[in-house]
Amino acid sequence: MQLFTSKFDIQQHISTWRASGQVVAFVPTMGNLHSGHLSLLDTAYAQADKVVVSIYVNPSQFSANEDFDSYPRTHQEDLEKLKQSGKCHAVYSPSEMYTDTHATYLHPAGVALGLEAVSRPHFFSGVATIVLKLFNHVPAHKAVFGEKDYQQLMVIKQMVDDLDIDIDILPSPTIRDKNGLALSSRNGYLSAEERQIAPYLHQILAAAADDICAGKEVSPVLEDAQDKLKQAGFDHIDYFSYCSQADLSPLTSFSHNSILLASARLSSTRLIDNLLLR
Repeated sequence: MQLFTSKFDIQQHISTWRASGQVVAFVPTMGNLHSGHLSLLDTAYAQADKVVVSIYVNPSQFSANEDFDSYPRTHQEDLEKLKQSGKCHAVYSPSEMYTDTHATYLHPAGVALGLEAVSRPHFFSGVATIVLKLFNHVPAHKAVFGEKDYQQLMVIKQMVDDLDIDIDILPSPTIRDKNGLALSSRNGYLSAEERQIAPYLHQILAAAADDICAGKEVSPVLEDAQDKLKQAGFDHIDYFSYCSQADLSPLTSFSHNSILLASARLSSTRLIDNLLLR
């Protein structure tokens, strides 16, 4: 496993792989790696000859009142986990992504509207911009994104299709703790008491999915789910929605290939989760 910090060096290294006919897969991350990230690595390794992981905490997807400064940075531990996995061939930790004169950002619409964008209107512009820059820096054949951040996954797919980017986007299933809590770097912000409450997000999503699949009216099911989250101890529910997997349009009755998506807050920690109804 080799570490690269410059765009030129990583591009040159990957070009030698590609010239020899090897398939390259890319896993973008912001570091603070956990089992969920390593599962993305598993997906990439199964689909390619060489795997590149990037580690970069992207400032453009954080607003002024969010946790960019306090976001956990565990670079040496991350490198050790990647090395121990035996499934990472190169790590890209760019020394520079934005110059002082950087002035161009993507502003995706379509699947980027609603849900996360209501609470974080800046978010998908920052995500789309950095991912496009990373795709230019890391010329891979495939890139892996987790289904846990489902709307983000769909925004990246839409960007690749709309801008004719020559890369395949591979989804990777959500990894959960044994209590059902979706793994996330921000879970580390939870207090011991909040960690007891957090798994209810998945449990209530699952109960709502059962009700919708049983033919119950969607609107009351969603309202009841939000009430249950508040009763469980969540401070605020940003959204609890039932949508089409294809375009995230709202659904009012059961449909195949649909998805429940939710975001709720415990104190200052914002959790997101979803449940695919296949």
